Amino acid sequence: MKRRNFIQHGMLAVLPCTSAFNCLQRFLAANDYLMTVNGPIPLMKAGFVLPHEHILVDFIGADQVSPSRYVADEVHDAVLPHLKQAHLHGVQTFVDCTPEWLGRDVKLLQRLSDACGMHIITNTGYYGAAKEKYLPPHAYTESAEQLAARWTTEWKEGIGDTPIRPGIIKTGVDNYPLSEVQQKLIKAAALTHLETGLTIFVHTGDGKAALEQLKLIEGVGVKADAWVWTHAQNESDTAIHVQAAKAGGWIAFDGLHPQLADRYVAFLNDMKKQQLLHRVLLSHDAGWYQVGTPRGGVFRPYISVFNDLIPALKKARFTDSELTLLFKTNPANALAVKVRRASYPT
Repeated sequence: MKRRNFIQHGMLAVLPCTSAFNCLQRFLAANDYLMTVNGPIPLMKAGFVLPHEHILVDFIGADQVSPSRYVADEVHDAVLPHLKQAHLHGVQTFVDCTPEWLGRDVKLLQRLSDACGMHIITNTGYYGAAKEKYLPPHAYTESAEQLAARWTTEWKEGIGDTPIRPGIIKTGVDNYPLSEVQQKLIKAAALTHLETGLTIFVHTGDGKAALEQLKLIEGVGVKADAWVWTHAQNESDTAIHVQAAKAGGWIAFDGLHPQLADRYVAFLNDMKKQQLLHRVLLSHDAGWYQVGTPRGGVFRPYISVFNDLIPALKKARFTDSELTLLFKTNPANALAVKVRRASYPT
């Protein structure tokens, strides 16, 4: 029996609950776990994690995005060799951060997970960066509570017509100050976290926008360690990295290219001096099959962390235990599904 079928049928069949969702919730309540497209896995099974990557993205805009714009078999065949390559290098868990209205395809993700042998995590939430090009009209008219209800439903009932559940909340904002709708997205993400325990990943324009997000989520009653500052490498003021990390947030340097390895080592040295390596995440923001371009365009592999960054870190005298912290312990802890409730809203 496949893992997802056991989770959906075998495990739940022996639990005295009134619904499949309630059964799953009771079973998971006593366990630290991550939610993949094939169901939950224990934290100890996460292994080496890439916490911010992409498999497919469609930049056409929310008004035109559709699965009819690509052939899933062609995407599968184009992407699978890159996923297998990452798996051979040691990646065991892969987070696909493409949200709804930008090309999220959870059936494709599940199919690729089965084929490549890696755990793949998908998301709920909307992406409000890029001047809100990828937001549906209802993002403007609905309240934060109504948006959170949509995203929470995906957690409780599955995404679309599938039983696949999200493993994170993904949203995005531009530079400070956040627009009204971007503020609403952050509040909706915080409300969703309180209902689901999913960690909030936010594509963030600059450091001031990151600090604004912290105030917003804490105002809803969510602790900072439920929040990931995605693309923190775009902020040159490392003091803001330190401030957000000391507040409890996750600082993600996740746009790695081969030529940027030395810059990432500098970021990590700064965090190490502040004894904050335990708040850092690392990834490529790589891939991806771009819908609308011939054969998906130029695909950026997921292996620079092995070929460039880890050798540079070893040269800079980072220890094996520090590398384990950065690539295994931190992302597993960040991705763990659990409610991080503040003691009181600010």
